[in-house]
Amino acid sequence: MGENDTRRLLEIITRLSYKEGVFKLTSGRQSAFYIDCKQTTLSPEGAYLCGRLLFERIASSGLDIKGVGGMTLGADPLVTAISVVSFIERRPVPAFIIRKEPKGHGTGSWLEGKANIPDGALVALVEDVVTTGGTLIKAIQRTEEEGYRVGQVLTIIDRGEGGGEALSGLGFKLTALFGRDDILDAARSLG
Repeated sequence: MGENDTRRLLEIITRLSYKEGVFKLTSGRQSAFYIDCKQTTLSPEGAYLCGRLLFERIASSGLDIKGVGGMTLGADPLVTAISVVSFIERRPVPAFIIRKEPKGHGTGSWLEGKANIPDGALVALVEDVVTTGGTLIKAIQRTEEEGYRVGQVLTIIDRGEGGGEALSGLGFKLTALFGRDDILDAARSLG
């Protein structure tokens, strides 16, 4: 695993998810490139590799992570892939999904999957692409409001546009599989 998986995932992201042009990002900023990571995370090999590599970061953190979650929709395939890989590795980490709006009936909860995670547990949060960190900051707030402690914050790609710094300012270190330069260099090499 390891280096070969990382290299292969970068190839898949570059082929399936990287686009050049003029794009408006979730943050409202404009960019000359866009990374539609869902094209990778919803492909069989891409999902597996994302799950495998992110699970390795969680498992090697030394933290007692009891769940992995993220904001719907970008994190949905990621948390599922991580959870499935963790089961295969016999170190199960349940997944949870953070809603954009609280449930309008029943418990009114922000989180789906809470029954699998002990109250007050230490959890990891994931996102596919981080620009300003706004989505992860909301995810942290909602997760903490539900009584969990956030121990780790991970992403597939950090665009290097302030998200890591914003999270650091709140006391969270962003762990990224790839940075902006990794993606741009890989795209250039494909020509």
